[in-house]
Amino acid sequence: MTTYTPAQQDAIAEIARPLQLVACAGSGKTQVISQRISHILGQPGVEPRNVVAFTFTDKAAAELKERIHSIVESEHGGVQGMAEMFIGTMHAYCLNLLQTFVPEAFKFGVLTEITQRLLVDRNSRESGLTTCPTTSSGTPKLRRFVNSKLYMQVLSILQEDDVDFELVPDGVNESLHSYLQMIAKRDYFDYTTMIATAVAMLETDDEDDLSTSERALLDHIRGDIRYVVVDEYQDVNPLQEKLVAGLVRFGANLCVVGDDDQTIYQWRGSEVRHILDFANRHDDVRTIQLVDNFRSSKGIVALGRSIADRIPDDERLVKQMEYASHQRWDRGDMLALTLDDLDAEAAWIADRIVALRGIPFTDNLGTAPRGLSWSDCAVLFRTVKDAGPLVEELRRRGIPYLIKGLARLFDAAEVVALVGLFRYMVGEIDAGGLRQLWEDASLLPHPDRFSAVLRTLDAARSFDSGERWGTYNIQRLYLEVLEQLGLREDTIPGEPSRAELVMYQLGKFSQVISDFETIYFSSSPQSKYESFVGFLKFQAPTYYEEADEDAGYATPDAVTISTVHRAKGMQWPAVFVPCMRRNRFPAAGMGGLGIFHVIPLEAVPHGQRYKGGESEETRLFYVAVTRAKKYLYVTFARGEGARNSKPSDFFVHTTKATWVSTRDEGLPGVERLEPRPKLETPAVTISFSELKYLFECPYQFKLRFMYGFNPPIHEALGFGKGLHDALAEMHKRAISGDVPLRDEAAELVERHLHTPYAYPALRAQLQKSGVESIERYFDRHGEDLTRTIHSEQQIEVVVAPGVTVNGRIDLVKRLETDEVSIVDFKSTNRAQEEDVTRDQLHVYALGYRDLTGQSADLIEVLNLDAEAKNTRETVDDQILGGIKEKIGAVAEDIRGNRFACTHDHSGDKGFDDLAWLLEGGR
Repeated sequence: MTTYTPAQQDAIAEIARPLQLVACAGSGKTQVISQRISHILGQPGVEPRNVVAFTFTDKAAAELKERIHSIVESEHGGVQGMAEMFIGTMHAYCLNLLQTFVPEAFKFGVLTEITQRLLVDRNSRESGLTTCPTTSSGTPKLRRFVNSKLYMQVLSILQEDDVDFELVPDGVNESLHSYLQMIAKRDYFDYTTMIATAVAMLETDDEDDLSTSERALLDHIRGDIRYVVVDEYQDVNPLQEKLVAGLVRFGANLCVVGDDDQTIYQWRGSEVRHILDFANRHDDVRTIQLVDNFRSSKGIVALGRSIADRIPDDERLVKQMEYASHQRWDRGDMLALTLDDLDAEAAWIADRIVALRGIPFTDNLGTAPRGLSWSDCAVLFRTVKDAGPLVEELRRRGIPYLIKGLARLFDAAEVVALVGLFRYMVGEIDAGGLRQLWEDASLLPHPDRFSAVLRTLDAARSFDSGERWGTYNIQRLYLEVLEQLGLREDTIPGEPSRAELVMYQLGKFSQVISDFETIYFSSSPQSKYESFVGFLKFQAPTYYEEADEDAGYATPDAVTISTVHRAKGMQWPAVFVPCMRRNRFPAAGMGGLGIFHVIPLEAVPHGQRYKGGESEETRLFYVAVTRAKKYLYVTFARGEGARNSKPSDFFVHTTKATWVSTRDEGLPGVERLEPRPKLETPAVTISFSELKYLFECPYQFKLRFMYGFNPPIHEALGFGKGLHDALAEMHKRAISGDVPLRDEAAELVERHLHTPYAYPALRAQLQKSGVESIERYFDRHGEDLTRTIHSEQQIEVVVAPGVTVNGRIDLVKRLETDEVSIVDFKSTNRAQEEDVTRDQLHVYALGYRDLTGQSADLIEVLNLDAEAKNTRETVDDQILGGIKEKIGAVAEDIRGNRFACTHDHSGDKGFDDLAWLLEGGR
């Protein structure tokens, strides 16, 4: 039973008034939010669909959802309909909202920051990039590749901030219009446009002119949304603030949670005034401060408090963080050291990391201590561009490390070897040079197989062989090479700990390929590979500097190297903050071409925040320090040149703290324990379809979801989803009383079919097949449309702590026999074992029961192909009773990193089996 402080108890109990929770670092805010939501769900008449909770990241959402489920289960014995409570990012919420209520948005794909930039660069004129004017005499127009990152910042500000467009040059406005036209024509949302589109609908005042879908969306907000919780509120930008206002416009209770001292994303548009002025903008606000720090030692809390006090009073809320942790401060735990040079700094950090291994550490009060391991140490840089000397030192000593983000991925010897594959294909290096790269990376478990790889590459670079462009599939070639080399965890040369790190890198490189092919898939073959090599050498390292790319769930036992920005929300027993040089941390102002050479500063309210300043840097240093639980090491070493020769003001400030020593007297002579990394239960969320692949081939699941490998893009990708979306619109309209007719089949397919990777002849063929499938559905099942109970109904099954299976049931309908049937649509003839299908549909039935409290009678597969058979069978109570146990066993395997595979790979390509995940292109 969790014990709460009086302030936490007040926060949990306050559900009537607008609530502002000011939560200092380490104050247990996630637990408080979870308990408060459980309290809300215990109120009479409140259902989970009445609650929306926003988090800053998907990882934070998974953790919050798991905690809520755990508390609800213990306090209420479970609550019906939990699948309909939204917990996630604002971007995900808006996408879900649009793709639930706006049929025209069903087929839209989402551009990540990486694919957005690739698209802008590839279509530099059409996107408005190279027509966008600046006030710089040296760069009158923005340039391809060089200024695309700047252009994306400009596009975000123009859409996300309260810009005075009267002050914006016409050419800049025209560029924005060009960009929006370009992505709309290609059926894309980016992170900004999906929120902006939703906000425009939520702000509608004249409801008489609304379409049916727009009215349904507003009715949903008015009738269903009763409680809105916004975490990390200090980082909300003006557009996101409008989203929040739109959700609570009909009287929903609003709770915002944040810490103005941790506002570190102002350069992305975060507006700290939102949290500072919250109480003045809402009536009857209750403000509660959570000031107890349960994470860090007394010394770290004291240092953090002194750093926050440097922020001017008119830029922060008055508060004092207090020590409330079981972590004890001992002299020598906190050091501020001056070292001779950058190499000496790197060597000292490596020495201390090694020395910390095995030091007893107690994670939680009342638990037995364990020996610290590699993953208990983090090195936080202002920019990972400074990480070079440390990376080289760790590599030389064989200390495992993990760089958060992909900025330095391309420096790793293993990835240099991977890039070499494609340099060979375009003639930059010969076979001998390629083999040397792979030998240098120690990635040849079976050296005799390398000749087969060369034959594969030679065949793949026959660019004029007359095959379709889609044949030249970079991802498929990459996976085939890995398979031919026999690269798996158990074959990678070196220590076992290296194997996991290498697989992690291989998975990240797969994501890089996927990003590139998303935009360049249909290029002519030779141009495609030449562009890919150019991208890897010149663009990718900068593209990925700030990318939030963590796709896999794998957490190797390795030292974390990260920027402070990426470390937000995380914590470690030992934290190193190096490179504390003047002009580096705090960072000096950026020179060169900037956003205000494109948008006038006076056109943006509080525009100075995009430039950053001492207050912003102070908050960043506060975040860095408060990531540490017990050991904190702040170091300064002189860099090259007079500009880098003096310590920063933050370093000097640290030396003045009485808790900090400026001489290293070594670690205490305590008895070491066996190093044992803290076993974190990953909050894993998988779909019902993905669960099926785990049943079929656990190793393929591991490659995809633990390491982040991507399947090859298929030319027909999108066909299955387009059919499903057309059917979803048909059934949703039927529920509302607007029953569609067979004559609308072509229109439905035109609206929903999006096959961006199909060559023209295939696209025409898919269009024709789609119309035939929808017409056939009308012929066979048109009379059943009015029997629809749910279409695309969200469901989820919590099967174990931290493991949730979720997804959507295609259709729930009541048959003329008065039985309730769960229907799954299939759009391909791909073979699948019937028992796997049966298990999958029983999972649907289990999710439906958890959602509604009712049991379905039947499960059906309706195949949309002309000759394929349908299946229909009774829900088997025996299977239903055992399915949760079966999934639970699978969940334990995920948490225990057990992925034994009984699938026979002898006749196929193990890595290329990832293409299984392309079920009918859906």
